[in-house]
Amino acid sequence: MSRFAFDHVHLRSPDPDATAAWFVEHFDCAPKGRNEGPSSLRVMLDLGGINVFIDRVPASTPGNPPAPFLGIEHLAVAVSGIDAIVEGMRAKGVRVVVEPNDVRPGTRIAFVEGPENVRVELLQRG
Repeated sequence: MSRFAFDHVHLRSPDPDATAAWFVEHFDCAPKGRNEGPSSLRVMLDLGGINVFIDRVPASTPGNPPAPFLGIEHLAVAVSGIDAIVEGMRAKGVRVVVEPNDVRPGTRIAFVEGPENVRVELLQRG
């Protein structure tokens, strides 16, 4: 058994509540709670069994450069019915940055862009 297990994804946003609402609406995340202090806010979500923490930072905090770049570039979520999901997201105003396409037999992907330019890959296998 491995000594390591994946624990969470940590995002930063000037408006954690709005970022969390986007993930709840478009990725069926379940709210897990929030911690608020005099100068801090963390909103916690569950995305398919993975913890997502969203911390407040000043709006002046620099973001990631346009992809591709070094380091963690995107999140990936497994889906079923990728084409319908992408069309549903597009209808709700989500920016689709890579249309659904077959990258190899049995694997179809698409990319959308979330708050703070977070790229999320939709991945359908089988």
